[in-house]
Amino acid sequence: MALHAARSPRRWRSLVAALLVVLLAILGVAWVRVGGALDDARAAAADRVAAIRAAERYALTLMAVDYRTVDRDVQRVLDSSMGQARAEYERDAERLKAATREHKAVQTGVVRAAGLVSMDAGRAGARVLVLADAVIRWEGTKTPPQERLNRWSMEVTKSRGAWWVSKLERVT
Repeated sequence: MALHAARSPRRWRSLVAALLVVLLAILGVAWVRVGGALDDARAAAADRVAAIRAAERYALTLMAVDYRTVDRDVQRVLDSSMGQARAEYERDAERLKAATREHKAVQTGVVRAAGLVSMDAGRAGARVLVLADAVIRWEGTKTPPQERLNRWSMEVTKSRGAWWVSKLERVT
């Protein structure tokens, strides 16, 4: 009987130890999964913010045109775009430069609001709406400055670790 009683606490300790090992393994797996989900959520949030910021920067770049620096201004727009947005702007760039110089135009702007409409599942593309005000003045004339409200729908694409505007549409 004494032999049986001595074995019973050992079995009990072994069973408790085995259960603790299993419990720790389950907690470890849960910890890794929760941590991975949190990392994914943080990365998705960072991509959403980056997509919106890229659209805002592009809008500001589009509105910052000065007849004295128009070549650089146009190049900045081209450098921050790709695809259809770049092709369309490039197509009209020489005409914009000529008109800006001829009329001694200076345009500045401010983004009033920007928001994410959608983001694709792989987080490589998004659609952003941007609302911005621009003021155009013409040096050497008595023409009063003109204010313009700009509303754009922009498709932004993540490529090479950065966000680029790939399509631009005016919203009326």
